[in-house]
Amino acid sequence: MFTIKEIKEAGIRISPYINSTPMLTSSTLNKITGASLYFKCENFQKTGSFKFRGACNAIFALSPEQTQYGVATHSSGNHGAAVAYAAKLRGIKAYVVMPKTSSEIKKLAVNEYEGIITFCEPSLAARKATLDEIIHETGATLIHAYENEQVIYGQGTAALELLLESGDRDLDIIIAPIGGGGLLSGTAIAAKELSPRITVIGAEPETANDAYLSFKSKNLVSSPSSNSICDGLLTSLGKTAFSIILKNVDDIHLASEQSIISATRYIWERMKIIAEPSAAITLAIILEHAQYFKNKKIGLILSGGNVDIKQMANYF
Repeated sequence: MFTIKEIKEAGIRISPYINSTPMLTSSTLNKITGASLYFKCENFQKTGSFKFRGACNAIFALSPEQTQYGVATHSSGNHGAAVAYAAKLRGIKAYVVMPKTSSEIKKLAVNEYEGIITFCEPSLAARKATLDEIIHETGATLIHAYENEQVIYGQGTAALELLLESGDRDLDIIIAPIGGGGLLSGTAIAAKELSPRITVIGAEPETANDAYLSFKSKNLVSSPSSNSICDGLLTSLGKTAFSIILKNVDDIHLASEQSIISATRYIWERMKIIAEPSAAITLAIILEHAQYFKNKKIGLILSGGNVDIKQMANYF
């Protein structure tokens, strides 16, 4: 049973280490969308994304015996950096398997946090196989990006903060991106217990829509080989997260690549902050489904800001 009690406990556990990130608004984006938007800016989080919340909670919840040989994970970047930094804070080793195609800025981040990187082919099967080898060789404890209850509880603290910060604004909707599902499931647990009438929506790229297909069919659909500017969302939906999402999430909306690029540019230019496309997708679904969101008070989890600026500029 997943409850807000565990999310609140996670908040206490990680409070000495995380940033309590700001909630920002933009009158210009409100005018463009016809809605009242409240951005929970996890791009200002340690390591540049919400992932640090979950990784930090999972690693600091481990017993001394579980940390004896370090921790290990696979990641395209944000979770790997989060695990590496949380492990560094706890004084243990972190082994991170990364696809060769990971962005340079994310490779650099894991390296700077003293993660021990092993590169692999850019497929989920290769990531899992390489990680299994490392765990067998080192005895490290697995910190999965979303198939880990403590990770989900940690991710839920972002929504908990947003809902408490928004106070008497009484949000109608809260939106989180969805890849593996850890952030959306944690968001849904917190939101539905604090505000049962709130609508919880996941945001996913059209070109990587396994969560959408799974949600609509109520059966877990495997992630096909997919491509999207939202590199942080190119992973399969987890079984644990899926069970939470079916119970607590109201819908999943899709966004085109062009809408995601437009949303990213709006955030950069109008809010004067850097968000990666995997975060800006929360605004993209509002731009694509404007009538549905019109006149609503909406909380958006802006999940991270780890982006190669030179590469992103090519899309603008």
